[in-house]
Amino acid sequence: MRQAALHARLAAAIGAVTTLAVLGAAPGLDPPAPPIAEATPSPTRAVLDAALADSPLRDNLRYLCDVIGGRPTGSPALERAVDWAVEAFRSAGVDRVSAEAFEMPLRWEEGETRLRALAPADFPLRAVSMAWSPATPPGGLAAPLLDGGRGTAAELTSLGERARGALLLIQQDEMRSLDDLFAEYIGNPAVLERAAAAGAAGVLFSSTRPRALLYRHQQSFGRLAPLPSALVAREDALRLGRLVAAGPEVRVRLEMPNRIGGPFVARNVVAEWKGSERAEEIVLIGAHLDSWDLGTGALDNGGNSAMIIDIARALAAAGQRPRRSIRFVLFTGEEQGLIGSRAYVRDHRAELDNTVAVVIFDLGVARVRGYFLGGRPELGPVLQEVLAPLAAWDVGTHPPDAFAGTDHFDFLLEGIPTLVADQDPTSYLPDYHAVSDTFDKVDARELRLQTVVAAMTVWGLADRPARPAARLDAAGVAAIVRDHGLKVQMQAFGMWDDYAAGRRGLRPPDGAIP
Repeated sequence: MRQAALHARLAAAIGAVTTLAVLGAAPGLDPPAPPIAEATPSPTRAVLDAALADSPLRDNLRYLCDVIGGRPTGSPALERAVDWAVEAFRSAGVDRVSAEAFEMPLRWEEGETRLRALAPADFPLRAVSMAWSPATPPGGLAAPLLDGGRGTAAELTSLGERARGALLLIQQDEMRSLDDLFAEYIGNPAVLERAAAAGAAGVLFSSTRPRALLYRHQQSFGRLAPLPSALVAREDALRLGRLVAAGPEVRVRLEMPNRIGGPFVARNVVAEWKGSERAEEIVLIGAHLDSWDLGTGALDNGGNSAMIIDIARALAAAGQRPRRSIRFVLFTGEEQGLIGSRAYVRDHRAELDNTVAVVIFDLGVARVRGYFLGGRPELGPVLQEVLAPLAAWDVGTHPPDAFAGTDHFDFLLEGIPTLVADQDPTSYLPDYHAVSDTFDKVDARELRLQTVVAAMTVWGLADRPARPAARLDAAGVAAIVRDHGLKVQMQAFGMWDDYAAGRRGLRPPDGAIP
């Protein structure tokens, strides 16, 4: 996901609320929670009280991270996590919960990755396989190492025949923002394609994070990457770059005995709290349960998965039912390309007209500043209304941005209003997908507070008399795709061809998107 360049503040006063009172039921919060509007209606206040009360939220997250651990889709750990989540929803008191099956295109597991410099000196290097990289040949791949620059077409073309059979070292800038992270996702798949076309044997990407921090990203979608690719600790990659520049020839050996299998069945977790008047209408809140396995998936996205379960607990504890049903979904297959959420949209197509809004949390555990509106600015005033009880919480900045990159996107392509939580990325980015994404990085106070914001959001959307916005037709969706420059993102993520052909989302009218 990318960060908006500017976040415009909503300056209008929120409703008729002018008096504030401190919410009493906030045990363990230091400093206390911000004040709640005194005029908050009693059913809403009951939900807020329940969301701030003592709960198993932190213990659930600890179990998910420390006992189950990292959870790649297809791993035994994720299967245990799905079973655990089903039981956790039952304990929370939902009306129904199930695990819904869908097919993943392939199973992938990293072997014991090893990288070693052979010449001009012999020494080990720190590296991990990139996700869905093919394995190297038995015994590894020993080859010359060439400087591939940033992997541009001009730089790789300049290598000429030397690129054939070589490993290419691609240097990347240090990541400092969400825009930098998004650029890495957008750019690296194309680098791999160009390297394969040049005849390279594989690619070594430098880590974008210092102090030898290793992480794993998906760099191909729907299929194996075209070449073996590994991420090298930043300091090691810089060392290799200096050696290549100084000469003589640098040679390295890359061993990645990755284990790769065919299609298999994965599962999403789907639970529901039934509405009182329009139970057929649905407000969906979701997060992805899967993670990579270098760390234990606390910030991405265990905290939000535990939060979704706790919102269900709060609603049941409060004994309140909104007009519409609230559906809780823990998606899997997200890290591999939003496969679980795409399957949900396909399998629940008959319910899409009655899915009035989709809310997704996927930016760690941090202060919620507002929501990305998915190209639907008309949702801004609606959020002002539903978040009025939290007027003092500074959650009123709602960028209009639309983007690919998390589980809202297939809903957006179907014209359904989507909201993605815009959270302060400061604590999220350094540990994203990394060995350091562990339980100790989670700010327990922020997790409690964002649970309240999320609960208030879905409660308000589900209980207000009118829908937040209409479902768009194909032309309306195409206008968002065009106006927000989504074609480039969708091409990088392997989505564009299916969308353009009508196999994913509402088929765009001819000529609607250049």
